[in-house]
Amino acid sequence: MVDGGRRGTAPLSAEVHPADGPIVGDYRVPGDKSISHRAALIAAMAEGTSRIRGFSTAGDCGATLGVLAGLGVEVATKSDEVSIRGSGRFLPPESPLDCRRSGTTMRLAAGLVATAPFHSVLTGDRQLLSRPMDRVAQPLRRMGARVDLAPGGRPPISIEGGTLTGIEYRLPVASAQVKSAVLLAGLRASGPTTVVEMVRTRDHAERLLAWSGVPVRRQRAGGEVLTTIQPADPAPFEVIVPGDLSSAAPLMAAAAMVPGSDVTVRGVGLNPTRTGFLRALQRMGASVEISPSSDGPEPHGDIRVRHAPLRGLRIEPEEVPSVIDELPLLGLLGTQAEGYTEVRGASELRVKESDRIAGLVTGLRAVGADTQEAEDGFAVRGPTPLLGGRCDARADHRLAMTFAVAGLVASGPVIVEGIGFVADSFPGFFETLERLR
Repeated sequence: MVDGGRRGTAPLSAEVHPADGPIVGDYRVPGDKSISHRAALIAAMAEGTSRIRGFSTAGDCGATLGVLAGLGVEVATKSDEVSIRGSGRFLPPESPLDCRRSGTTMRLAAGLVATAPFHSVLTGDRQLLSRPMDRVAQPLRRMGARVDLAPGGRPPISIEGGTLTGIEYRLPVASAQVKSAVLLAGLRASGPTTVVEMVRTRDHAERLLAWSGVPVRRQRAGGEVLTTIQPADPAPFEVIVPGDLSSAAPLMAAAAMVPGSDVTVRGVGLNPTRTGFLRALQRMGASVEISPSSDGPEPHGDIRVRHAPLRGLRIEPEEVPSVIDELPLLGLLGTQAEGYTEVRGASELRVKESDRIAGLVTGLRAVGADTQEAEDGFAVRGPTPLLGGRCDARADHRLAMTFAVAGLVASGPVIVEGIGFVADSFPGFFETLERLR
């Protein structure tokens, strides 16, 4: 693997060569981003010092720590250990709070600052300013915050927080980020706050709130999932963040596709709302062995993946939330599987860091894949030999990692452009990829 052009210290492209044999070995990946974001924000609302080990070193999580520092929260970091000293209150920021490229930071922080009796502005770089934020503004307005957006429901988000009222809010679109923002705001509201989900999404916020002593009630009613909290003060806590399953997924996909491969990823999060990719791999025929552990608020364990002949599968809309970040990798796996691989109900992919549906289809076609784009997903016919070529990741870390893995199973080098922000998600990804060879 050879880096190409650079902007500062961030490479703009990488050249990935075919694997020269089976991929074998044990690996570890950075801490889970979703858990790290939420642990930091909940810790900031507690009065006292919380300690988070295994905190993600990804750029997105660094953005969340920066926002907290801008609100006067004491944050100390040492490698992947973070100490956060909360006081139960925040200070008015001296300038707009920079969420960089992190949509998770912006949406979750909106719920946080809505509880504070002052004016805040959440902003970020150009890519983030193009993403929809009305979905989080609507429930916060209903709770009593004043929330203003740019035309088209885009950031920056201007929030005048303070006195909030608990509400029952039915998510119109499956979104763990919006759910988490509403629950964070509900901690400082008068009366209970309930979020109703028609499709269950990742529940890291609920688990961490309960871990910090907040009473959380979850129940099913008529096929819906209801999560209710009362106003409460989280207690300081200590937690170990497991490895990020979405970061482990490229390594597992490579093992599933490269003949003779046998890869184990240690200490990975196994939250059932996040393991759709593992279930999909098993349905496709890959050998997947899971050795779970259950200490702490989040299940975790070791995952061993071995190569086996793959077959296509269909991802239904209700499965999408549990595999949303790994859908591009499933498209790549489909190129090496017998039959059709189809994903539907995933229109959310069009409003991520890029339009991931269009970007994935264009990139896979550039290296010889037989794939079609749908409004809410894509279809891939396999198996198809992948050729060397050039793919544009569109500055999207998920597409960049997908196309890089494609280089391992192609017949010639794959040049991946637009990789400069992979560290937003998986610091050291290309170094880890080099170790796979």
